[in-house]
Amino acid sequence: MSKEKILVVDDEEDILELVRYNLVREGYVVMCALSGEDALRTAVAEPVDLIVLDLMLPGIDGLEVARRLKQNSDTKDTPIVMLTAKGEEADVVSGLELGADDYVTKPFSPRILIARIKAVIRRRSGDTELENEVLNVRELSIHPGRRHVTASGKPLDLTYTEFQVLYFLARRPGWVFTRSQIVDAVRGDDYPVTDRSVDVQIVGLRKKLGPLGKYIETVRGVGYRFIET
Repeated sequence: MSKEKILVVDDEEDILELVRYNLVREGYVVMCALSGEDALRTAVAEPVDLIVLDLMLPGIDGLEVARRLKQNSDTKDTPIVMLTAKGEEADVVSGLELGADDYVTKPFSPRILIARIKAVIRRRSGDTELENEVLNVRELSIHPGRRHVTASGKPLDLTYTEFQVLYFLARRPGWVFTRSQIVDAVRGDDYPVTDRSVDVQIVGLRKKLGPLGKYIETVRGVGYRFIET
């Protein structure tokens, strides 16, 4: 049975109980919060393995909660699955820009939510088992196990998704990948993310890479590739 600890944040008590009940059945240890303030206090006081976060919260909303969590050195690597009725593309993009690992819209199937949570935890657990061989390409040095990147010797502060996209492209220089292929590789098959959200990740990466951002090339009508050395 699973023993991972999950924090569920939602101001609707019936939904909170529904998610809690199903997670407990799967063997997870579950904590709950009814507001953004409670979520922040709980996440900092007692580290968790994943956070299920509603966006429409009283007081501090879910996007601001995610932003503060990602800015805190103690919680920045905690995966977040957003669960919300706000399903417009702009909301999806905003969540992904902040580093969310998945995005499930209400109304939702508990089975699908559990499957998504398991997938995120599985991917994150797999990260610790990645080969420790450092990938050196162009002026970049990428350590997959430590999730550490330097550009021309300068460390970069990348979100989880930005790191995944960079590592995926850089370890196959010269290969052209569609947006769908990038999504599948980074987040798993059938992840409901628009082309726009992939473009957002690329824009953010290029900005953080500075002059080295030119090595991520847009292949018009297809997708992206890391320029071969």
